[in-house]
Amino acid sequence: MAFISHILPLEGGNYRVWQEKYELALALSENDLALTSPCPTKPVDPDEAENETDADFTARQQDHAEVRMKYDLDHKKWDISNHKCLMVAKSTISDAIRESIPDCDTTSEYLKKVESQFTGSSKAYASALIKKLFNKKYFGGGIREHILKMSNTTSKLKPIDLGLKDEFLIHLVFVSLSKEYETFVVNYNMQPNKWDIGKLIALCVQEEERLKSSQGDSANHVKDYKKNFNKNAKAQGKAPQNVHH
Repeated sequence: MAFISHILPLEGGNYRVWQEKYELALALSENDLALTSPCPTKPVDPDEAENETDADFTARQQDHAEVRMKYDLDHKKWDISNHKCLMVAKSTISDAIRESIPDCDTTSEYLKKVESQFTGSSKAYASALIKKLFNKKYFGGGIREHILKMSNTTSKLKPIDLGLKDEFLIHLVFVSLSKEYETFVVNYNMQPNKWDIGKLIALCVQEEERLKSSQGDSANHVKDYKKNFNKNAKAQGKAPQNVHH
């Protein structure tokens, strides 16, 4: 019940959030069998075949009895899960929306009816996510977190059949990076090997550390140069005074 209590009620504009919380709560409470597996199919009772001996038929009946026993157990588990999933779904949907959704025997059918109520909002949601991905820019603050946020945004497109391949996401990440990473991106484009998201993160973090190190060296070089320049300037300024004396 603790997991289920965290499901925000479905009220219209929060369909995707509700769906994610609903599936998560049922998975964590180990009640999601009806969501992840189809209803078990009842095995067909054996018929005695022509010219089959009584012994052979009896043996087949015994084998079938084991299959039927397993089916009965699996079906009972699935039926209990289906009942719980339906109850949770209906109890976390506002009255106004629930009254417009016809009853169904299975949770999967019911959830399809719920989703059909939000087709328009799903399209708008997808457009917002895609726009967010293409406009995302990195200006510092941790490149690992930047890539993970983009990857998380991409994962939200999968439930609405708009999932992006890792290779496409990698190119979107590269487009989002600042000019300091241009050489890094060029090197990737020139090599034949493709990366996955894990390797992308690891190498981008490594490149970020290298850039920070090189920028630090440059800053120190400028600082030392100014220090030496001022020191020399002062020395040169004092020289004429010494000559004058």
